[in-house]
Amino acid sequence: MEQAEVLRNQLLGETLVKNLQKRGMGAYYCATKEEALAKALELIPEEDVVAWGGSVSIKEIGLLDAVKKRNPVIDRELADTPEEKAELMRNALLCDTYLMSSNAISKDGELVNIDGNGNRVAAMIFGPKQVIMIVGMNKIAGTLEGAIDRARHVAAPINASRFAGLSTPCAKLGTCANCISPDSICCQMVITRVSRVKGRIKVILVGENLGF
Repeated sequence: MEQAEVLRNQLLGETLVKNLQKRGMGAYYCATKEEALAKALELIPEEDVVAWGGSVSIKEIGLLDAVKKRNPVIDRELADTPEEKAELMRNALLCDTYLMSSNAISKDGELVNIDGNGNRVAAMIFGPKQVIMIVGMNKIAGTLEGAIDRARHVAAPINASRFAGLSTPCAKLGTCANCISPDSICCQMVITRVSRVKGRIKVILVGENLGF
């Protein structure tokens, strides 16, 4: 990464930290994946039960592997049946720490997230004692409208393509078609303006490109 880009990420990250804090969220800027992993583990007590939503970012910094080794976890991928998987997803809403990313964040500090089943955004809104987000600087948009556009036209089509068997227009076209397909992964669109419980949502901004 060019030094100018490193500096830009740092300056923008510092601005975002202040704006997120004004909205009642915990916020931190880490220049590298390694720093982000250390900060996340610092925020998670070893006795916490940890669960997570679908996220490439938490895998890319090594956080998922780390908590599986250190903490009691709720892992829906260990389920043997769809019914067991659904039950684990419900149990995750009562975990101590929930891990996820955000599809986009506006420069003013508003979080934008799109979800299919809704379990990820449900946990973000209410349930777990704390929510820790790992967000690369590639997910920052200048405005709320830009953040929504990023979530719909960048993140959603890529994520739809990752799931085998989905038949959505965005998976075929590479951009949102505002569909109401039964396979839609955009059933829920959530804008988080403020964390009512101060510090419950903690955003770790990472000065690298992470996720989609």
